[in-house]
Amino acid sequence: MATAEERPVQAGIRDRAELLAKLMIVPAIAYIVAMIGFPFLMAIFYSVSDATTGDPTLRIIGFQNYAAILSDPVFRLALKNTFFFAFVSQALVIVFSRILAASLMQEFRGKWLARFLVMLPWTAPIALGTIGWLWILDSIFSPIDWILRNAGLLGTPGALLGPETNMYWLGRSGLAMASVIFVHVWRLLPLATVIQLAGLSSIPRDLLESAEIDGAAGWRRAVEITIPLTLPIIGIAFLFGLIFTFTDMAVVYVLTRGGPVHSTQVLSTWTFFKGIQGGDLAQGAAISLFLFPVLAGVATLMLRLARRTEVV
Repeated sequence: MATAEERPVQAGIRDRAELLAKLMIVPAIAYIVAMIGFPFLMAIFYSVSDATTGDPTLRIIGFQNYAAILSDPVFRLALKNTFFFAFVSQALVIVFSRILAASLMQEFRGKWLARFLVMLPWTAPIALGTIGWLWILDSIFSPIDWILRNAGLLGTPGALLGPETNMYWLGRSGLAMASVIFVHVWRLLPLATVIQLAGLSSIPRDLLESAEIDGAAGWRRAVEITIPLTLPIIGIAFLFGLIFTFTDMAVVYVLTRGGPVHSTQVLSTWTFFKGIQGGDLAQGAAISLFLFPVLAGVATLMLRLARRTEVV
């Protein structure tokens, strides 16, 4: 049992907000150091070595891995695909999430059900949902191809989409990239919609009502009121989606494994194939570090936008 002299000391520590804040943040810092900081330092160390999964010994070789990577045509293609995949998918996510959020702000029957259905892709495990799309986009048994054939758009001479019986969504370079982007947009759309809903809900109703009374049409209210006021929120949703897209490999790995002929290969999947499946830990670490400047820049922009939102 604590003595009478100890109680005031304990109470004094609890009352010191600055010290208490530091103590409370220690677990978060320890988690970040253990789960992010240490692996990051190990990746830097591996990237300047000749580490492999089959040899426990390693030696420092400097920047030879980076030189080899930059001369690799697959890496250059993966780098280009990464930026294309990330920016195109996030542009589509922002546009469609805005449309969905504006629709869900309206009052209509079954609104709760619509919101529930919109959130389903985000709540389902990403691997499970992507496997479902792998069946939907199957080269032989795709239900999309079946609908197109029965609609006369595919599989007959003179058909709009060609005389072949199947589209081969994941077997042709352009269609494969479009399919991967579509599934990724489907995956991230619910989260972006919720963020946009929060932004739209924060706009004062009297401001919108005043604009409506003044005769401002829907598109004019969107351009002059809702979009400017929610621009920081849109920016945060876009940057968060970029970080998630740059670092995620599940959709590409499940659907195409980077194929056909590396046409959908991105840096995250190429890192996995090179470093884990290929056993070359050094080059895998070097490839992964190419994402660091991009992610650091995006994170900095996100923090600035978040601070601007707090000030507003």
